Amino acid sequence: VQLQASGGGLVQAGGSLRLSCDMSGRTYYNYIMGWFRQALGKEREFVAAIPWNGGSTTYGDSVKGRFTISRDNVKNTLYLQMNSLKPEDTAVYYCAARRGTFITVGPSDYLYWGQGTLVTVSS
Repeated sequence: VQLQASGGGLVQAGGSLRLSCDMSGRTYYNYIMGWFRQALGKEREFVAAIPWNGGSTTYGDSVKGRFTISRDNVKNTLYLQMNSLKPEDTAVYYCAARRGTFITVGPSDYLYWGQGTLVTVSS
């Protein structure tokens, strides 16, 4: 399993970014795909997750209504559309994967991780 996150950058508060996570190395049937983030000096935080097979998504409280997770089964790519960005969204964002059919939010539940992409939101 190989995950490669991209799309981070510098954006002003109120702006938008779309992160991508290219997935290779296997098929992802019966996997849960997630996004996490880690700000400087803070613990890794759950952002969003989606079953690769389809189904309900789950979001962290701090991003509900602003972020949208999606996946493209043909391209084997996971996305995170981030709108109405705030300075407190500044962090390194990671995509992650775990086997299973139900969503969990703990970072330790996810076995596979991408390298992270930095998002900086200026005020």
